[in-house]
Amino acid sequence: MEFHGNCKRVFQEEDLRQIFMLTVGVLQEFSRRENLSAQMSSVFQRYLALANQVLSWNFLPPNLGRHYIAMFESSQNVLLKPTESWREALLDSRVMELFFTVHRKIREDSDMAQDSLQCLAQLASLHGPVFPDEGSQVDYLAHFIEGLLSTINGIEIEDSEAVGISSIISNLITVFPRNVLTSVPSELFSSFVNCLTHLTCSFGRSAALEEVLDKDDMVYMEAYDKLLESWLTLVRDDKHFHKGFFTQHAVQVFNSYIQCHLAAPDGTRNLTANGVASREEEEISELQEDDRDQFSDQLASVGMLGRIAAEHCMPLLTSLLEERVTRLHGQLQRQQQQLLASPGSSTINNKMLDDLYEDIHWLILVTGYLLADDTQGETPLIPPEIMEYSIKHSSEVDINTTLQILGSPGEKASSIPGYSRTDSVIRLLSAVLRVSEVESRAIRADLTHLLSPQMGKDIVWFLKRWAKTYLLVDEKLYDQISLPLSTAFGADTEGSQWIIGYLLQKVISNLSVWSSEQDLANDTVQLLVTLVERRERANLVIQCENWWNLAKQFASRSPPLNFLSSPVQRTLMKALVLGGFAHMDTETKQQYWTEVLQPLQQRFLRVINQENFQQMCQQEEVKQEITATLEALCGIAEATQIDNVAILFNFLMDFLNNCIGLMEVYKNTPETVNLIIEVFVEVAHKQICYLGESKAMHLYEACLTLLQVYSKNNLGRQRIDVTAEEEQYQDLLLIMELLTNLLSKEFIDFSDTDEVFRGHEPGQAAGRSVSAADVVLYGVNLILPLMSQDLLKFPTLCNQYYKLITFICEIFPEKIPQLPEDLFKSLMYSLELGMTSMSSEVCQLCLEALTPLAEQCAKAQESDSPLFLATRHFLKLVFDMLVLQKHNTEMTTAAGEAFYTLVCLHQAEYSELVETLLSSQQDPIIYQRLADAFNKLTASSTPPTLDRKQKMAFLKSLEEFMANVGGLLCVK
Repeated sequence: MEFHGNCKRVFQEEDLRQIFMLTVGVLQEFSRRENLSAQMSSVFQRYLALANQVLSWNFLPPNLGRHYIAMFESSQNVLLKPTESWREALLDSRVMELFFTVHRKIREDSDMAQDSLQCLAQLASLHGPVFPDEGSQVDYLAHFIEGLLSTINGIEIEDSEAVGISSIISNLITVFPRNVLTSVPSELFSSFVNCLTHLTCSFGRSAALEEVLDKDDMVYMEAYDKLLESWLTLVRDDKHFHKGFFTQHAVQVFNSYIQCHLAAPDGTRNLTANGVASREEEEISELQEDDRDQFSDQLASVGMLGRIAAEHCMPLLTSLLEERVTRLHGQLQRQQQQLLASPGSSTINNKMLDDLYEDIHWLILVTGYLLADDTQGETPLIPPEIMEYSIKHSSEVDINTTLQILGSPGEKASSIPGYSRTDSVIRLLSAVLRVSEVESRAIRADLTHLLSPQMGKDIVWFLKRWAKTYLLVDEKLYDQISLPLSTAFGADTEGSQWIIGYLLQKVISNLSVWSSEQDLANDTVQLLVTLVERRERANLVIQCENWWNLAKQFASRSPPLNFLSSPVQRTLMKALVLGGFAHMDTETKQQYWTEVLQPLQQRFLRVINQENFQQMCQQEEVKQEITATLEALCGIAEATQIDNVAILFNFLMDFLNNCIGLMEVYKNTPETVNLIIEVFVEVAHKQICYLGESKAMHLYEACLTLLQVYSKNNLGRQRIDVTAEEEQYQDLLLIMELLTNLLSKEFIDFSDTDEVFRGHEPGQAAGRSVSAADVVLYGVNLILPLMSQDLLKFPTLCNQYYKLITFICEIFPEKIPQLPEDLFKSLMYSLELGMTSMSSEVCQLCLEALTPLAEQCAKAQESDSPLFLATRHFLKLVFDMLVLQKHNTEMTTAAGEAFYTLVCLHQAEYSELVETLLSSQQDPIIYQRLADAFNKLTASSTPPTLDRKQKMAFLKSLEEFMANVGGLLCVK
C-alpha cells in the first residue's frame, strides 16, 4: 500500500491507526524470518516506508476534529503528537522494540535504514495527550533508551546511520521534559550520557575526516552538529543537574575537538587517513568561507563545554597556545638566520610554519568562544562560569605577577618569577597577546612574507571580541566581580590604559603592513570601532598620541592609509568620528573636528568648485577623491548616535545637496551614482529616527531631488547587456532601501520634536510641505516602470521590492487609489505576481498588503473604483489559495486576515464562489463536509463586518475550517 498526494480518498484518524497496526503486524512477521527473498525484501521495505509515513504525519489536537487525508510528506522536523486514542498502539513497549529489532536487521541497507531510523526518530519525539501521566513518560523514555543503547553499543556505525541516530538523541533530549529525563533510573541515564559522549567524539573525528576528504555529503558533520546542540540543551540546565554533573563528559568532548584540529603529535589533523592527505591551503581558501563563520555553531557549543570544565580547559588552552608561540618564535628566528646567512636561499620549511599557523588558528578561535559570547544588540557580559572560575582562584593569585605577565607580551610567561600564581583568565589572554607580539616582531624584522594573514585576522578578531566584554568592565552589571579582572581591566586602572595603548598600536601597525589584505584590514578597523564605540573606552583612546596621528594621517589621505579598500576606509572614518565624541574640553574637541572633518570638506569643495570640473571629472585622480569622500560620508553616517546626531546631520546635509549635483556630472558612471545613492541610504537609515519634523523635511526634500535627477537621467534609457542590467539592479535596490528607510520613520521615531537639535538650528524656510509619502510615492512611480520580471529574478531585489510595496500599502493606503492608472495597474499586477509566482515570503508580504487596501476600500465606499474592482479579483485568488491549493501553513494567518477583510467587502461574490465550488462536487460525502465547514466558518460573523472581535472569531473558525477541509481538494 502507498499513499499518493493526488489520492481523493480521505482517511479518518481511526483508519490511520489501523493501517499502522497492520503495518506493525507485517513488520513483526518479516522480522522473525532469518532470510528474505528479493521479492519479500522489497515488500518489507514498502511496509517500513509506510510505517514511516504514518509516524511522520503531523497529528493535531483532537479539538480541531481533523480528518486526515492521504498527503504524507516525511520530515525529520515534524514531532509526533498523536491523540490519546493512539495510546494502546504506541505505548506498547513491544512496538518500540520491534522498530529497534527491524533496524538491527536491515541497518546495512542504507535505504531501509533511513526509513527505520526515521520511524525511531519520530517515536523519540512522542509527546502530548498520548501519555496519561508523567510516570508513563518515564517508562516510555527508559524503554526507549534501553532499546537505543542495546542497538548502537559495541557496533561500528554506518555512514547512513549517523544523521538518523543523532536525530533520535536530539529528539529525546529536546522533546522530553527535564524532570522526565532525570526520573529515568540513574544508571541508565548515566549510560545514555556516556553513549552521547562517545558518539559526539566519534562523529567529531569522522566529521574532521570528511573535511580532509572534501566530501559533498557531510553526513558526520551534520550528525556532529546535532549532538553538539543537544549538549548545549543539557549543560544550560542548572535546575535539574547539579554543578559538575557533566564536567567529565565536557572534558572528553572538548579534548576530542581540540585533538581533531591540532597537528600531530598532539592532534590528528594532518595525519593521513587511508592514504588521503589534507587539501592544499590555496584550494581551501577558494572553496570555503572563514572557519569562524562556517563553524560558529560548533565553536559556540565547544566554548560552552569548555566553560563548564574551565578547571581543565583554561590551563589546557593556555599551555597549548604558549607552547606553539614559543615554537613559532623559534621557527621564525631560524628562518631569519637562514636568510641572513644565505639571502637567496629558498629552502624554507613552509610545512612546519603552516602547521603551526593552523594550530594557532583553531586555538585562538576556541579561546575566543570560550571567553566571550557573540552579542548582537545586547550588553556583552563576562560569562558567569568564567567569572566564577576567576573568583574561586583569586586567593591563590598574585596580582602584581599577573599584571607583569599581562604587560610583558615579549617575554615567555614561564620566565617571569612566580608565573604559576597568575589569574588563569588573564594568562590565557596573555597567551594570545604573545602570539600578537611574535607577529609584530617578525614584521619589524622584515619577515612579513613568512607570516600568515589568517593568523593576523584571528588575532584582531579575538581582541575585538575580548575587548567588547572585558575591557573597562562595568562592575555594576555583576553581583560579584573577580578582583584580578577588575584590577587588570577595570576603570581607572593602569592595566586598561596599557592594553588600550597596545591595541591601538596593533591597529596602526596592521593598517600599515596589511593594507592590501582586505579581510585582515577590515577586522582591524572593526577592533578600532570597538575601542571607541563606548564612551568610557574612547576617553582613554583619545589620550594616546597615536590616535591623533592616525586621525591626521587619514584626514590628509597619506599613504599607506589611502591604499586601504573603500569599505575599510569607510569603517575607519566611522571609528574616527565616534572617537571625536569622547570627553574632551571644548578647545580640544574643536581642534579634533578641525583635523578630522574639515580637511574632508575643504578638499571636496576644492575639487567640485573648479571651473573646469566638468572636463576633469573623469580623471582618475579626481574620481578617487570623489569616491573617497563619498565612502567617508557613509562612515560618518554609520557613526550616528543619539548624542551626536545634531552635529553629524548638519555636517552631512551640506554634502547631500552637493551630491545631487554630482549625480548629474557622473550620470554615465554607474559606480559613482551607486555610491551617491548609498550615502543617502546610510543617512536615512541611521538618522531618520532621531529627526524632528523640520529636520526630516530637509532630508525628504534632498531625497526627492535626488530621485528626480535619477529619474531624468535614467527613464527611457535602453539597457541591453547583462552588465547594464546588473547596474540597474544595484541602483533600484539602493533606491528601494532608501525609501524603506524613510518609511521606517512611521515605525521607529525617537524624536517627537527637534529637541536634540536645539542650538544647531540654522533657521527654517516657511511653507515647505514635502512629506515621506511624497518622496516614497515619487520613488514608487520611478521604480514600478523599471521592475521587469527579469529583475525580479534577483531574490534580494525581489524581497526588497515587495517589502517596500507592503510598507506603502500599510502606511499610505489612501494614496494607492490616487496613483496614475498605469502605475496602479502595475502595482496590482505586482501583488498578483507575488501571490502566485514568488516565494512564500513574498506571498506573505502581498497578503499583508491586501488587508489595508481592502479596509481602505471599505472606508471609501466607492463600489466603482479601480481598487474596489481589484480587491474583488484578489478575493478569488485568496479563496483559491486557502481552499484549493497547497500552501505554507505559516501564511494561513496573513491569508486569513486578508480573506476576512475581502469577504466583508465582497459578501455576494464570496457566496457565489462557495456555491460554485459546492456545485462542482460529485462526491456527496465531500459535498456535505464542505457545506458544513463553510456554514461554520461564517456562522460566527454573519453578516461579517470590519470589527476586530468578529475578525478574531473568524480567524479561529478558519483554523478549524483548514483542519477539516484544508488540502481536501488540493491536487499536486
